[in-house]
Amino acid sequence: MASKQNVTVAKPKIAGAIYAAPEGTTLPADATTALTADFVGFGYISEDGLTNAKSVTSIKAWGGDTVLMSSEETFKFTLIEALNPDVLKFAYGEGNVSDADGALTILHRDVDMPTRVIVCDMLMTNGRKKRIVVPSASVSEVGEVKYTATTAVGYETTVSAAGDGNGVSVYEHISAPAVSA
Repeated sequence: MASKQNVTVAKPKIAGAIYAAPEGTTLPADATTALTADFVGFGYISEDGLTNAKSVTSIKAWGGDTVLMSSEETFKFTLIEALNPDVLKFAYGEGNVSDADGALTILHRDVDMPTRVIVCDMLMTNGRKKRIVVPSASVSEVGEVKYTATTAVGYETTVSAAGDGNGVSVYEHISAPAVSA
């Protein structure tokens, strides 16, 4: 049976919605427990929010039989705190950004992007919270950066999820509805 109670929107928490920590950091096991100090927040994300895509590729044998399937899951968001050193390090690599008393230098060069734990926190309808945990993720693309007088400078970032030791590429946790007094 259809229920309006199951329809929701997703908004970021006031303090931000996307965090990263070094790979191997203990994963949060629910939607509400505070993240450890290992997690760095990236502040504001553009109004486009967070996009999650999953694609499945079939490998076929001669004759048309499907013999292998693989999938890839990605998350896309635009980081708009363009003067935040943590955002720049996430987009360009830790060793490519230096911060000397607020004066930033960003080097654009090939670099192997580190694998990290990514957490996306959202507020949903009826006081529910949703947390997406990507246990093994790396930045796979940084899109065009536009410099205009009418829009925030942003780093459109795509993160690719890989499986953890259990073969899980993403964990989703949704809290129970808030209890009204």
